[in-house]
Amino acid sequence: MGKRQVRKMLRQMSGGEPVQVTSTMASMKKLARLAFTAQQFGYEYADVRQGGGPQGNGIVMLIVPDLSPQARTRAARNWTRYPNAGDGGALPPIVSDEVGLLKARIKFDLAARYTEKQLTVIAGVSFTALALGPALTFGADTTALVTICGIWAALMALVPVGLVVNRRYRAKYAGLLRAAGFTPVTEQGGRLRYVPPGGQLPGHGNPFA
Repeated sequence: MGKRQVRKMLRQMSGGEPVQVTSTMASMKKLARLAFTAQQFGYEYADVRQGGGPQGNGIVMLIVPDLSPQARTRAARNWTRYPNAGDGGALPPIVSDEVGLLKARIKFDLAARYTEKQLTVIAGVSFTALALGPALTFGADTTALVTICGIWAALMALVPVGLVVNRRYRAKYAGLLRAAGFTPVTEQGGRLRYVPPGGQLPGHGNPFA
């Protein structure tokens, strides 16, 4: 977790508005540690999505102000103890268990961002574009078209496998969160999320909207 990125995040948090943090290396652990630090100074993890960074292969995490009395008290205490945190100074010590749960939330939210129907449609469109791209660019005779159709069919046959893997991935992290007392909550759009004991989803619907 780079001090520069922590300093930038904390300075953005001083405005009291939602803050988006990007990890161009798509590191879940890094984002979880950043979310933990944000929680020590009055913010809370809200959501995560793919597509960050110049190449679009990173992850964007949204953190929002936590208005609960506990969060306000914790933030005031830590700003008193670590007054130079926003300038690269000392930070509250990392609590591995809490970072681990944040990491599980991030991984689950990424895996559950789309329904299986949506994932199937996305895969179909992507594989079709991938298969047709060379033909549209260079032209294709009958043999080439048959080959392209075969490749497309083979790629589409992988979709059910991907759905099973995603399902198991979600189940793994959902189990970790339930064991820690997190509660399943369904957003208006039907997406399943997990919130801390006694907590609720920050904002309404899709926080990135």
